[in-house]
Amino acid sequence: MTRLFSNLKGLVFCLLAFNLVLSTPVRCQAEDAKSFLNETPAQRDARMKWFREARFGMFIHWGLYAQAAGSWDGKPTSGAGEWIMNDMQIPDSQYAKLVPQFNPVKFDARQWVAIAKNAGMKYIVITSKHHEGFGMYPSALTDWCIKSTPFGRDPLKELSVACREAGIKLCFYHSIMDWHHPDYLPRKPWNDLANPNADFDRYVTYLKGELKELLTGYGPIGILWFDGEWENTWTYDRGVDLYNYVRGLQPNIIVNNRVGREVPSGKPTIGDYGTPEQTIPPSGYGPGVDWETCMTMNDTWGFKQQDNNWKSPETLIHNLVDIASKGGNYLLNVGPTSEGLIPDASVARLQVVGKWMQMNGEAIYDSTAGPFKRQLPWGRCTSKSKGRATTLFFHVFNWPADGKLDVPGLKTQPRKVWLLSDDGKKSLPSTMTEDGLRITVPNSAPDAISSTIVARFTEPLDISPVYLSQLKDGSIYLPASEAGLHGNTIRYEKSNDRDNIGMWFNPDETADWQFKVGRAGRFAVTAQIAAMASGSFDVAIDGQSINCSAPVTDGWGDFKSVDLGTINISKPGLITLTIQPVKAGWQPMNLKSIDLKPIVGAP
Repeated sequence: MTRLFSNLKGLVFCLLAFNLVLSTPVRCQAEDAKSFLNETPAQRDARMKWFREARFGMFIHWGLYAQAAGSWDGKPTSGAGEWIMNDMQIPDSQYAKLVPQFNPVKFDARQWVAIAKNAGMKYIVITSKHHEGFGMYPSALTDWCIKSTPFGRDPLKELSVACREAGIKLCFYHSIMDWHHPDYLPRKPWNDLANPNADFDRYVTYLKGELKELLTGYGPIGILWFDGEWENTWTYDRGVDLYNYVRGLQPNIIVNNRVGREVPSGKPTIGDYGTPEQTIPPSGYGPGVDWETCMTMNDTWGFKQQDNNWKSPETLIHNLVDIASKGGNYLLNVGPTSEGLIPDASVARLQVVGKWMQMNGEAIYDSTAGPFKRQLPWGRCTSKSKGRATTLFFHVFNWPADGKLDVPGLKTQPRKVWLLSDDGKKSLPSTMTEDGLRITVPNSAPDAISSTIVARFTEPLDISPVYLSQLKDGSIYLPASEAGLHGNTIRYEKSNDRDNIGMWFNPDETADWQFKVGRAGRFAVTAQIAAMASGSFDVAIDGQSINCSAPVTDGWGDFKSVDLGTINISKPGLITLTIQPVKAGWQPMNLKSIDLKPIVGAP
């Protein structure tokens, strides 16, 4: 995987120059009659059907790096477990010492598949080869694969059998980048076995040979998940060629967008869906665009002994719901040990997720994005439609203490409302108010993490725009989660300890909020900011602009409150506040929130 960790912003900045394509929404279009890019919308829908219904999958990063477990010669790596060869500049001849040590005798394919299935996952994506170039199957093309270890088995073959038995789609992650192969370019300076007369075309022939082995020897494969395409030796035309090659071997396979690089003007994009990494797009990618967030449970993809920064089960479930509510899939990673075991911490969390999915999976599988343009104040919404009927699933993270759940902007009366946990046995009362639909709910939540309310409609939905508004004391709170983000790299970041706008490297990118003001006046403006260097930015609102500076804090998660100045809002109505970096003095910053407090007695 590429590494997008909040504590490595500088490294991420460098990688983003190569990786912008990774999170770009994709659509297949025609190129020529010989290309698989020219399928009809109906053909594409049929091929993507299972993926859109699944919504939840397991990512597995497993390779020689599991044997290193995040350390080399007694020194821990500061990066991700699977990047240790690169990050610690380990020569190939030395890294090869891991091969005779790798013997995962506790590997049990049926156990892995059962863990995924019991968690409610519908597909598994496993690394057939990561950037270290080591094949996790016995290839006839190289000895740099699992056949050279003491293990003597083919874990991918065993997984293919177990997945088929359990009704789980098996998918392969395969790295385009290869740190080991002697013909791969650009050559790594620490690769002491590289060919001084390397031929990249010869490497591509080898890469295709690997893919042919995988796509002809393991039955139908759901997804070919590429990665490592950002180096300059990989081109758009090579991506088109590889996409068509893979589809030629298995026409119904799905290929992610990392098969290609930047798209030349006038050329079709390559790949079937977008792949945001370690982040959830604030508004998804919109109708008709498939996407999948891949995310770790801790801070690394491959096994790393010292990484115990685990996300809570609540965070994992909320992420799953959030992603489904925006029309995406959640690919959640586990990093098995060198013994072949999925870590206990991962298993325990997946068991909690699975228990929740047993009750609430109906509201996730085969769902589409909710119809609300703004996130609901208490949770999220997924949707299903059949003919004239629409079913909305309200996922309530914050249960109302007064027993009144308000759905702002929804002006259509439902035919029936009920708790999903009651299976429709008892209806919940609902009434229309000036602001939208109000549902009367029990005093206590059915589920402490997320409870699901079902509303069935037989008439077209009428939903009015809803904006942030002043609180009763006249103040206005603008959280990062409600910002409109404009640019390619700026994004909303959310984790156990993070809830902010981040990746704000480009001074041309902006953030803004729209909100309603009922009481005009003068306001003091403050912000919660974390930054490693002080940068300049402007706050523009109601025809005014305040020039501001970010504080220098002790880290990207160390937020400080900053007084930005005062502004006048001249009259009630819909207001837009924009944060615009000053190009000459901009430094990246994380922004958690903006607060506007009325100044008592101000004219």
